[in-house]
Order: sequence, then C-alpha cells, then structure tokens
Amino acid sequence: MLRLRCKAKNGTHLMQGLTHQSCVQELKDKIEELTGIPCDVQKIMVGYPPSSLDLPNGEAHIKDYPIKSGDTLIVEEEKNKPKPKPQTQTMVTKGPSFDPHPVVERRVVPADNSCLFTSVNYVMEGGVYDPACASEMRGLIAQIVASDPTAYSEAVLGKSNEDYCAWIRRDDTWGGAIEVSILSKFYQCEICVVDTQTVRVDRFGEDAGYTKRVLLIYDGIHYDPLQKVFPPPSDVPPQTVFSGTDDIILAEALELADEARRKRQFTDVNRFALRCMVCQTGLVGQKEAREHAKDTGHTNFGEV
Repeated sequence: MLRLRCKAKNGTHLMQGLTHQSCVQELKDKIEELTGIPCDVQKIMVGYPPSSLDLPNGEAHIKDYPIKSGDTLIVEEEKNKPKPKPQTQTMVTKGPSFDPHPVVERRVVPADNSCLFTSVNYVMEGGVYDPACASEMRGLIAQIVASDPTAYSEAVLGKSNEDYCAWIRRDDTWGGAIEVSILSKFYQCEICVVDTQTVRVDRFGEDAGYTKRVLLIYDGIHYDPLQKVFPPPSDVPPQTVFSGTDDIILAEALELADEARRKRQFTDVNRFALRCMVCQTGLVGQKEAREHAKDTGHTNFGEV
C-alpha cells in the first residue's frame, strides 16, 4: 500500500487505496476526485525541487514512474488545455466545499495511568468514552492471569503471578504489551498499536485469524484510541472497529503517526525524566526506572 498525499489549491489530501500495481488512470481519477482537477488537464509534479511527470499512458503502472511511498504529489491545472465542462448532475449532488471522505483521527483520553484501558474500552465499545471502565478492566486482566499461572509465570510477567495480580489492580500502574496481548485474546480482536516515535505498528493477535481490528496510537508513555470520522454535515458516528483485512486503515494510521513524529509529538522513553514518588529519587528513562524498582520495590513513578 502506497502512502501518498496530493497538494492542490484546495488543500492537501491523503490518497487512499493505491499500490505500486495501480495504473496511472487510477492515480489520475483519485486526484480528480480529491482536487476537482479533471484528468485531462492535470499537471502532476513530485520531488524536490518539484519536477513534472509525463503520464500519458493510463494503463501503465505507478511502479513504472518515480513515485514512492511517502511522496506528496503537487497538482496544478494546465491552463493551456481546454477544461472539460463539468456535468450538471455532479455539481448538484456534490457541493464544492463538502468532502465526503472519512479521516482517521486521535481521540484524546486523560493521562491518568489508565489510558491504555480507557482507550481499549473506547474502541471496543464503538466510540463510547467511559472513565470508570479502568477498574473493571484491571480486574478482568487480574482474573485471566490468576486463572492460568502456567502461561502467566514469573518469567513472562517479571514478577510472581500473585504479585502481578495485586499490582495490575492498582490505579497508579500503567498497562503495556502484556495487557494489550491479554485484551486482544479476551475480545478476540486484533489490537494494533501505532508508535509515533518509530512509526511502526505492533499487531497483537495478528496470527490468530481474528476478523476484527482496532487501533491505538502510542507516544512512548500515553495511549489514545484511533477512530475514523466523517466530516460535517454527516451524522455518521465514528468508526472504531475495522475488518481484520483492512490494510488501508493501517496505512492511514501510519500516516497520522508519521505526522506526529515530524512534530515530535512523542516521548523518548530512554531519555525522559522521572521521579520515584515513594523516595523522590530522580531517574532518566525506563531502564533506570526498572532498575530502581528492582532494587527498592518502588513502582510509583511520575514524569518530571
């Protein structure tokens, strides 16, 4: 799947559904759909400095041209070519300012040590925010872990099964990969975590054959749910559960993560400053925090 944008007078648009095997005509049709510039008068440029692409053959494949994932295509209307007259029906059914395409966005939840649980509940419940769900989800995870001490041993959990169950029930502890994996199995749903620092997707339950998929975005210390929303005046509710075969939503989520990375909207967990809230010791990064917890038994940390 190609991650492409096109930039024209009416703004910058995310181009969905194109691959290296897509033909040039599909590319032109997509540009016309997003920008309103008819295929016959499109001037398409790429690179820096931008150079014009010669795309006369609509049956050729995108892979035959210097277009790669991550590119932004600059599109202008060639004034020296006659512009086809717009169809009256099209002008009536689609207003010039209405964009019917849904967009993927982050739904921010509170940074209260329970953001993972709040985010998973939000996407699984179809966009319902319930700040009181965290305690119930922590209890659910503890029950699952306690019921299978062989699968959830000290080697897996980093502490004894009993200690872990007591630890995860506390409202000042953070969830992570272990908890996401458990919730993926419980909900029978692939949970994709998009990392804004590395711009990668960690897919929990990827090989389990689940038919459903949900997405979270992670900045190093905080989780938020991702959803697809339709712009006004549409009253369609946000979509939070997707098909397990919908790879377009993964590409769109990565695009969102890449934008956050460029804006440095992430926390480097190896360098961020922490303080032990028990003994007030200053620490740097998760490695020092883990060592301090191992030496002292203190597990309550706050970001400085």
